[in-house]
Amino acid sequence: EGDQTSLRNMNFGVKEIDALREMRVADLYRVESLRAHCLEIALNRQVYWPMIEHMAKQRKMEDTIQTLISADAPQEMMLILFGLNQRDYTRLRRTLLVDPTVGRPPELDEESSHRLWEVWSELAEGEETGLLTPAQYLDIHRQTGLPMRAIWNQTQRWAQYGNLDGQPKTVTRRPGANE
Repeated sequence: EGDQTSLRNMNFGVKEIDALREMRVADLYRVESLRAHCLEIALNRQVYWPMIEHMAKQRKMEDTIQTLISADAPQEMMLILFGLNQRDYTRLRRTLLVDPTVGRPPELDEESSHRLWEVWSELAEGEETGLLTPAQYLDIHRQTGLPMRAIWNQTQRWAQYGNLDGQPKTVTRRPGANE
């Protein structure tokens, strides 16, 4: 395929590369039948395992993104959690056959809102921003059965109020500050 760099990394010199260029498909079959081997392939475990772990993390993240989008996660949520831009978000929605959204999601009824508050406030306890992990949002979705778009919109409103424990915040004043 003309990958000169890879061939050089495998210790192929100019003469060896020229000889490869002259080979035909029939020559490859002849090489296969020979009992001699001219290449040594070795596994570098110090590179291999970190590479495998990285790919597993990427695959898990892609699965989470697809699950969230399939649950109708809004683009703002995907941008904040994963940095997913509008174009990629739209492409994934089309690929996953998620129906396009029209307008704002309906407001939650009182029962749904209370159910969401119970689950979300427990998970967001001690979290200053109220922002959860993608897995936690999926957990809320599974526990409540509510649409992801409604979960995101409502919890973002609650998070804007801050102070999720209901206790009044104390204002500390610096000495000499204007009152």
